[in-house]
Amino acid sequence: MSVARRRGEWPPDPEPLPVPVIDDHTHLESIPHVLDDGVPDPGMTGQLDRAAAVGVEAVVQIGCDLDSARVSVAWAHEDPRVVAGVAIHPNEAVLHAGVREVAPDGLPPQPLDRHATSLDDALAVVAELARDPRVRTIGETGLDFFRAGERGRQVQRESFRAHVALAKELGLPLQIHDRDAHREVLEVLARDGAPEVTVFHCFSADAEIAAECVARGYLLSFAGPVTFASAEDVRAAARVVPAEQLLVETDAPYLTPAPHRGAPNAPYLLPLTVRRLAEVRGDDLAGLCARLHANATRVYGPW
Repeated sequence: MSVARRRGEWPPDPEPLPVPVIDDHTHLESIPHVLDDGVPDPGMTGQLDRAAAVGVEAVVQIGCDLDSARVSVAWAHEDPRVVAGVAIHPNEAVLHAGVREVAPDGLPPQPLDRHATSLDDALAVVAELARDPRVRTIGETGLDFFRAGERGRQVQRESFRAHVALAKELGLPLQIHDRDAHREVLEVLARDGAPEVTVFHCFSADAEIAAECVARGYLLSFAGPVTFASAEDVRAAARVVPAEQLLVETDAPYLTPAPHRGAPNAPYLLPLTVRRLAEVRGDDLAGLCARLHANATRVYGPW
Protein backbone atom coordinates (compact mmCIF):
# COMPACT_ATOMS: atom_id res chain seq x y z
CA MET A 1 0.00 0.00 0.00
CA SER A 2 1.05 3.62 -0.46
CA VAL A 3 -0.42 6.93 0.61
CA ALA A 4 -2.79 8.61 -1.83
CA ARG A 5 -2.81 12.41 -1.83
CA ARG A 6 -6.26 13.81 -1.14
CA ARG A 7 -8.29 15.60 -3.76
CA GLY A 8 -11.80 16.97 -3.60
CA GLU A 9 -13.58 14.78 -6.14
CA TRP A 10 -13.80 11.30 -7.61
CA PRO A 11 -12.35 10.82 -11.12
CA PRO A 12 -14.91 10.29 -13.89
CA ASP A 13 -15.91 6.80 -14.96
CA PRO A 14 -13.56 5.35 -17.58
CA GLU A 15 -14.77 3.76 -20.79
CA PRO A 16 -16.20 0.31 -20.00
CA LEU A 17 -14.12 -2.74 -20.81
CA PRO A 18 -15.28 -5.00 -23.65
CA VAL A 19 -15.06 -8.11 -21.43
CA PRO A 20 -15.44 -8.17 -17.63
CA VAL A 21 -12.42 -8.47 -15.34
CA ILE A 22 -11.86 -9.05 -11.63
CA ASP A 23 -9.98 -6.75 -9.23
CA ASP A 24 -7.35 -9.02 -7.70
CA HIS A 25 -6.66 -6.83 -4.66
CA THR A 26 -8.61 -3.97 -3.09
CA HIS A 27 -9.15 -2.40 0.35
CA LEU A 28 -12.68 -1.01 0.20
CA GLU A 29 -12.76 -0.46 3.96
CA SER A 30 -9.85 2.01 3.67
CA ILE A 31 -11.48 4.30 1.11
CA PRO A 32 -13.02 6.66 3.72
CA HIS A 33 -9.54 7.21 5.19
CA VAL A 34 -8.25 8.97 2.05
CA LEU A 35 -11.26 11.15 1.30
CA ASP A 36 -11.43 14.87 2.01
CA ASP A 37 -14.29 16.04 4.16
CA GLY A 38 -17.30 16.41 1.94
CA VAL A 39 -16.23 13.80 -0.64
CA PRO A 40 -18.99 11.19 -0.60
CA ASP A 41 -18.15 7.52 -0.14
CA PRO A 42 -20.83 5.35 -1.76
CA GLY A 43 -19.91 2.44 0.51
CA MET A 44 -19.17 -1.13 -0.47
CA THR A 45 -22.33 -1.70 -2.51
CA GLY A 46 -22.05 1.63 -4.27
CA GLN A 47 -18.42 1.02 -5.17
CA LEU A 48 -19.19 -2.45 -6.49
CA ASP A 49 -22.12 -1.17 -8.55
CA ARG A 50 -19.98 1.59 -10.06
CA ALA A 51 -17.25 -0.92 -10.88
CA ALA A 52 -19.71 -3.35 -12.47
CA ALA A 53 -20.96 -0.59 -14.79
CA VAL A 54 -17.49 -0.35 -16.40
CA GLY A 55 -16.75 -4.07 -16.54
CA VAL A 56 -15.19 -4.86 -13.15
CA GLU A 57 -17.56 -7.55 -12.00
CA ALA A 58 -15.98 -8.78 -8.75
CA VAL A 59 -13.19 -8.06 -6.26
CA VAL A 60 -10.82 -9.76 -3.87
CA GLN A 61 -11.24 -7.68 -0.70
CA ILE A 62 -8.06 -7.80 1.37
CA GLY A 63 -8.00 -7.42 5.14
CA CYS A 64 -4.44 -7.02 6.38
CA ASP A 65 -5.03 -6.21 10.03
CA LEU A 66 -7.41 -7.82 12.50
CA ASP A 67 -10.20 -5.27 12.09
CA SER A 68 -10.16 -5.20 8.30
CA ALA A 69 -9.79 -8.98 8.12
CA ARG A 70 -13.02 -9.41 10.07
CA VAL A 71 -14.76 -6.79 7.93
CA SER A 72 -13.54 -8.43 4.73
CA VAL A 73 -14.96 -11.81 5.71
CA ALA A 74 -18.28 -10.24 6.70
CA TRP A 75 -18.53 -8.35 3.40
CA ALA A 76 -17.73 -11.50 1.44
CA HIS A 77 -20.83 -13.06 3.01
CA GLU A 78 -22.95 -9.98 2.32
CA ASP A 79 -22.26 -9.58 -1.40
CA PRO A 80 -21.53 -12.39 -3.89
CA ARG A 81 -19.22 -10.05 -5.84
CA VAL A 82 -16.71 -10.16 -2.97
CA VAL A 83 -14.32 -12.82 -1.78
CA ALA A 84 -11.86 -12.16 1.03
CA GLY A 85 -8.19 -12.38 1.77
CA VAL A 86 -6.89 -12.22 5.34
CA ALA A 87 -3.43 -11.72 6.83
CA ILE A 88 -1.30 -9.54 9.05
CA HIS A 89 0.51 -6.99 6.88
CA PRO A 90 4.29 -7.01 7.46
CA ASN A 91 4.19 -3.52 9.00
CA GLU A 92 1.31 -4.61 11.24
CA ALA A 93 3.31 -7.67 12.30
CA VAL A 94 6.12 -5.41 13.52
CA LEU A 95 3.70 -3.42 15.65
CA HIS A 96 2.03 -6.54 17.10
CA ALA A 97 5.51 -7.67 18.14
CA GLY A 98 5.97 -4.44 20.07
CA VAL A 99 8.61 -3.02 17.73
CA ARG A 100 7.90 0.67 17.07
CA GLU A 101 9.99 1.17 13.96
CA VAL A 102 7.22 1.71 11.44
CA ALA A 103 3.66 2.94 11.17
CA PRO A 104 1.21 1.61 8.57
CA ASP A 105 1.06 3.89 5.54
CA GLY A 106 -2.04 5.84 4.72
CA LEU A 107 -4.00 5.10 7.88
CA PRO A 108 -5.34 7.58 10.45
CA PRO A 109 -3.96 7.59 14.01
CA GLN A 110 -5.05 4.50 15.93
CA PRO A 111 -5.63 3.92 19.65
CA LEU A 112 -2.56 2.72 21.48
CA ASP A 113 -4.26 -0.60 22.28
CA ARG A 114 -4.79 -1.42 18.59
CA HIS A 115 -1.72 -3.68 18.60
CA ALA A 116 -2.01 -4.94 22.17
CA THR A 117 -2.65 -8.43 20.78
CA SER A 118 0.60 -10.36 20.46
CA LEU A 119 1.76 -11.38 17.01
CA ASP A 120 1.18 -15.05 17.82
CA ASP A 121 -2.39 -14.32 18.92
CA ALA A 122 -3.02 -12.13 15.88
CA LEU A 123 -1.80 -14.91 13.59
CA ALA A 124 -4.12 -17.33 15.40
CA VAL A 125 -7.09 -15.05 14.64
CA VAL A 126 -6.08 -14.96 10.97
CA ALA A 127 -5.81 -18.75 10.91
CA GLU A 128 -9.33 -19.04 12.31
CA LEU A 129 -10.79 -16.52 9.86
CA ALA A 130 -9.00 -18.20 6.96
CA ARG A 131 -11.08 -21.33 7.41
CA ASP A 132 -14.21 -19.49 6.35
CA PRO A 133 -15.28 -20.66 2.86
CA ARG A 134 -15.51 -17.05 1.64
CA VAL A 135 -11.80 -16.55 2.34
CA ARG A 136 -9.96 -17.43 -0.85
CA THR A 137 -6.42 -16.23 -0.21
CA ILE A 138 -3.89 -15.64 2.55
CA GLY A 139 -2.64 -12.12 2.10
CA GLU A 140 -1.34 -9.68 1.94
CA THR A 141 1.80 -10.91 3.64
CA GLY A 142 5.47 -10.67 2.83
CA LEU A 143 8.29 -8.23 3.54
CA ASP A 144 8.36 -4.44 3.61
CA PHE A 145 11.86 -3.11 4.22
CA PHE A 146 11.03 0.51 3.35
CA ARG A 147 11.18 1.66 6.98
CA ALA A 148 11.90 -1.46 9.02
CA GLY A 149 15.11 -1.81 11.01
CA GLU A 150 16.86 -5.09 11.69
CA ARG A 151 14.53 -6.23 14.48
CA GLY A 152 11.49 -5.28 12.39
CA ARG A 153 12.84 -7.23 9.43
CA GLN A 154 13.32 -10.28 11.62
CA VAL A 155 9.73 -10.06 12.86
CA GLN A 156 8.45 -9.66 9.30
CA ARG A 157 10.28 -12.80 8.19
CA GLU A 158 8.76 -14.78 11.07
CA SER A 159 5.27 -13.53 10.24
CA PHE A 160 5.74 -14.16 6.52
CA ARG A 161 6.86 -17.73 7.12
CA ALA A 162 3.81 -18.34 9.34
CA HIS A 163 1.51 -17.13 6.57
CA VAL A 164 3.29 -19.30 3.99
CA ALA A 165 2.75 -22.32 6.24
CA LEU A 166 -0.92 -21.43 6.76
CA ALA A 167 -1.58 -21.09 3.03
CA LYS A 168 -0.04 -24.49 2.41
CA GLU A 169 -1.94 -26.07 5.30
CA LEU A 170 -5.28 -24.79 3.98
CA GLY A 171 -4.49 -25.16 0.28
CA LEU A 172 -5.11 -21.46 -0.33
CA PRO A 173 -3.30 -19.06 -2.67
CA LEU A 174 -0.79 -16.68 -1.11
CA GLN A 175 -0.81 -12.95 -1.91
CA ILE A 176 2.58 -11.35 -1.36
CA HIS A 177 3.41 -7.77 -0.40
CA ASP A 178 6.98 -6.98 -1.49
CA ARG A 179 8.42 -3.54 -0.91
CA ASP A 180 12.17 -3.03 -1.22
CA ALA A 181 12.71 -6.71 -0.43
CA HIS A 182 12.55 -8.56 -3.76
CA ARG A 183 15.44 -10.96 -3.24
CA GLU A 184 14.61 -11.54 0.41
CA VAL A 185 11.03 -12.54 -0.46
CA LEU A 186 12.26 -14.99 -3.08
CA GLU A 187 14.73 -16.45 -0.57
CA VAL A 188 11.99 -17.15 1.98
CA LEU A 189 9.80 -18.80 -0.66
CA ALA A 190 12.70 -20.94 -1.88
CA ARG A 191 13.68 -22.01 1.62
CA ASP A 192 10.21 -22.78 2.96
CA GLY A 193 8.59 -23.85 -0.30
CA ALA A 194 5.95 -21.62 -1.85
CA PRO A 195 2.26 -22.54 -1.81
CA GLU A 196 1.04 -24.15 -5.01
CA VAL A 197 -0.50 -20.82 -6.06
CA THR A 198 1.54 -17.71 -5.19
CA VAL A 199 0.64 -14.19 -6.33
CA PHE A 200 2.89 -11.13 -6.17
CA HIS A 201 0.38 -8.36 -5.53
CA CYS A 202 1.14 -4.94 -7.05
CA PHE A 203 4.32 -6.21 -8.67
CA SER A 204 7.00 -3.54 -8.28
CA ALA A 205 10.28 -5.16 -9.33
CA ASP A 206 12.06 -5.22 -12.68
CA ALA A 207 12.01 -7.63 -15.61
CA GLU A 208 14.80 -9.78 -14.16
CA ILE A 209 12.86 -10.47 -10.94
CA ALA A 210 9.67 -10.93 -12.97
CA ALA A 211 11.35 -13.57 -15.14
CA GLU A 212 12.52 -15.42 -12.04
CA CYS A 213 9.01 -15.35 -10.57
CA VAL A 214 7.58 -16.61 -13.86
CA ALA A 215 10.10 -19.47 -13.93
CA ARG A 216 9.00 -20.49 -10.45
CA GLY A 217 5.36 -20.54 -11.53
CA TYR A 218 4.21 -17.50 -9.56
CA LEU A 219 1.51 -15.11 -10.80
CA LEU A 220 2.18 -11.38 -11.04
CA SER A 221 -0.55 -8.82 -10.43
CA PHE A 222 -0.13 -5.32 -11.84
CA ALA A 223 -1.72 -2.16 -10.45
CA GLY A 224 -1.76 1.59 -11.12
CA PRO A 225 2.05 1.99 -11.28
CA VAL A 226 2.06 0.35 -14.73
CA THR A 227 0.47 3.63 -15.90
CA PHE A 228 2.99 5.93 -14.16
CA ALA A 229 5.50 7.75 -16.39
CA SER A 230 8.32 6.90 -13.97
CA ALA A 231 7.60 3.15 -13.83
CA GLU A 232 9.35 1.84 -16.94
CA ASP A 233 10.83 -1.06 -14.93
CA VAL A 234 7.31 -2.20 -14.04
CA ARG A 235 6.19 -1.99 -17.68
CA ALA A 236 9.26 -3.97 -18.73
CA ALA A 237 8.33 -6.59 -16.15
CA ALA A 238 4.77 -6.76 -17.50
CA ARG A 239 6.08 -7.60 -20.95
CA VAL A 240 7.88 -10.77 -19.80
CA VAL A 241 4.90 -12.34 -17.99
CA PRO A 242 3.00 -15.04 -19.91
CA ALA A 243 -0.69 -14.24 -20.15
CA GLU A 244 -1.63 -17.25 -18.02
CA GLN A 245 0.42 -15.87 -15.10
CA LEU A 246 -1.01 -12.35 -15.20
CA LEU A 247 -3.50 -10.65 -12.88
CA VAL A 248 -4.62 -7.04 -12.44
CA GLU A 249 -5.70 -5.00 -9.42
CA THR A 250 -6.36 -1.54 -8.01
CA ASP A 251 -4.92 -1.78 -4.46
CA ALA A 252 -7.63 0.84 -3.87
CA PRO A 253 -7.78 3.38 -2.39
CA TYR A 254 -4.05 3.64 -3.12
CA LEU A 255 -1.98 3.81 -6.35
CA THR A 256 -4.60 5.56 -8.45
CA PRO A 257 -3.75 5.11 -12.15
CA ALA A 258 -2.79 7.98 -14.44
CA PRO A 259 -4.15 10.44 -15.34
CA HIS A 260 -5.77 10.69 -11.89
CA ARG A 261 -2.79 10.26 -9.57
CA GLY A 262 -3.53 12.02 -6.29
CA ALA A 263 -7.24 11.25 -6.33
CA PRO A 264 -8.70 8.35 -4.34
CA ASN A 265 -8.70 5.02 -6.12
CA ALA A 266 -11.56 2.51 -6.33
CA PRO A 267 -12.32 -0.64 -8.36
CA TYR A 268 -14.22 1.33 -11.03
CA LEU A 269 -10.88 2.82 -12.17
CA LEU A 270 -9.35 -0.58 -12.96
CA PRO A 271 -10.09 -0.26 -16.72
CA LEU A 272 -7.41 2.45 -16.92
CA THR A 273 -4.78 -0.03 -15.74
CA VAL A 274 -6.11 -2.83 -17.93
CA ARG A 275 -5.99 -0.69 -21.06
CA ARG A 276 -2.44 0.48 -20.32
CA LEU A 277 -1.39 -3.09 -19.64
CA ALA A 278 -2.78 -4.17 -23.01
CA GLU A 279 -0.89 -1.36 -24.74
CA VAL A 280 2.38 -2.17 -22.97
CA ARG A 281 2.14 -5.85 -23.85
CA GLY A 282 0.74 -5.40 -27.35
CA ASP A 283 -2.30 -7.50 -26.42
CA ASP A 284 -5.78 -7.33 -27.87
CA LEU A 285 -7.85 -5.67 -25.16
CA ALA A 286 -10.80 -8.05 -25.23
CA GLY A 287 -8.52 -11.08 -25.30
CA LEU A 288 -6.49 -9.77 -22.36
CA CYS A 289 -9.65 -9.09 -20.36
CA ALA A 290 -10.89 -12.61 -20.96
CA ARG A 291 -7.52 -14.06 -19.90
CA LEU A 292 -7.38 -11.92 -16.74
CA HIS A 293 -10.88 -13.03 -15.78
CA ALA A 294 -10.05 -16.68 -16.38
CA ASN A 295 -6.84 -16.41 -14.35
CA ALA A 296 -8.60 -14.84 -11.37
CA THR A 297 -11.31 -17.48 -11.43
CA ARG A 298 -8.68 -20.22 -11.64
CA VAL A 299 -6.79 -18.79 -8.66
CA TYR A 300 -9.66 -17.89 -6.34
CA GLY A 301 -12.50 -20.11 -7.49
CA PRO A 302 -16.03 -19.03 -8.44
CA TRP A 303 -17.44 -15.97 -6.76
